[in-house]
Amino acid sequence: MNNYLLSALFLGSTILFACNNKSSSPSAQTEDTSGRTAIADLSAGFDTTINGNEVRLFTLKNKNNMVASLTNYGGRIVSLLVPDSSGKLVDVVVGFDRVSDYVTSTEPYFGATIGRYGNRIAKGSFIIGGKTYQSSINNAPNMLHGGKMGFQNVVWDAEQTNDQTLVLTYLSKDMEEGFPGNLKVKVTYTLTDDNELKIDYEATTDKITVVNLTNHAFFNLNGEGSGNILNHTLEVNADKYTPVDTTLIPTGKILPVDGTPFDFRKMVVIGKRINEENEQLKNGLGYDHNFVLNRSNTNGLQAAATVTGDKSGITMQVLTTEPGLQFYSGNFMQSKNTFKSGVKDDFRTAFCLETQHFPDSPNQPSFPSTLLKPGETYRSTSVYKFSN
Repeated sequence: MNNYLLSALFLGSTILFACNNKSSSPSAQTEDTSGRTAIADLSAGFDTTINGNEVRLFTLKNKNNMVASLTNYGGRIVSLLVPDSSGKLVDVVVGFDRVSDYVTSTEPYFGATIGRYGNRIAKGSFIIGGKTYQSSINNAPNMLHGGKMGFQNVVWDAEQTNDQTLVLTYLSKDMEEGFPGNLKVKVTYTLTDDNELKIDYEATTDKITVVNLTNHAFFNLNGEGSGNILNHTLEVNADKYTPVDTTLIPTGKILPVDGTPFDFRKMVVIGKRINEENEQLKNGLGYDHNFVLNRSNTNGLQAAATVTGDKSGITMQVLTTEPGLQFYSGNFMQSKNTFKSGVKDDFRTAFCLETQHFPDSPNQPSFPSTLLKPGETYRSTSVYKFSN
């Protein structure tokens, strides 16, 4: 049975790490015999127990030499090796080489599965059936990504069913972080032979609740440690977005991107307009906004965004069944953590594209509903497809 991780203040007495000392010499990157950049075996830094629960690193591989490394601590993507046009493997997801660094990181969401509610809920409060529920405030004055002890702190039950599939499960108990209902969650990661990392989310509940699951991978398509992401080009399939107030809660309006720095309907360099005089950019210290995706149907996978690394030439296409996409340009990265390649998490050296329902939907009647009822199954699928 999984347990919630206790506060980081008490971690010293409750966590046994298999590898306590980080090597000062080698970085996690090595050269293989073909000259391609590869990630050394990271498993030693993840073979441990947290509160009696086994933590491991799992490796998925496809026929094209693409490799995904994931840990069941927080359901995290630790590394994602993608071949560029020359065949060199590029690690396009930033992360750490040992689980203890995820536990103590000043940024708690690197690569993590997010829940119960991705993004923000205003003041952590919402009403279901006339009853007010209160989650914890961890991004004052609001709740962010499930509260203080969200799914990023969970040791998930894990089963690697084959070389290309990892299934994670977790029971989020009734009133965990103030959310009603015993929520059974299953997240399936599949690395396909089409160079796709596919994420399938499922959840059921025994009480009416709200659910909004996503993944918080931080990407740099030029590779971890290659510098900032401002020269990446981005296209987002959205005519509209949801503006936010100074606390990053949506105002309730849905506005056109036309004529604004949020118009990514055609490929645009990320940094081209990021420093423009714009109230919304000031509120987010850059891009940290939900885009309302253009959809021709309500259920199937549809294109959400396309990004290309200017140095690597690697392109990532995002497809999802979700109605929204949060684009975050790494504005709160503060050089306080050291990644597996030995570099710091410097300002805007990674970006996130989080597939989602809209922020604060439980308090915004005009937004798509995030209610989940007993007898229903929450299902969501997102795909990150790579090419060069």
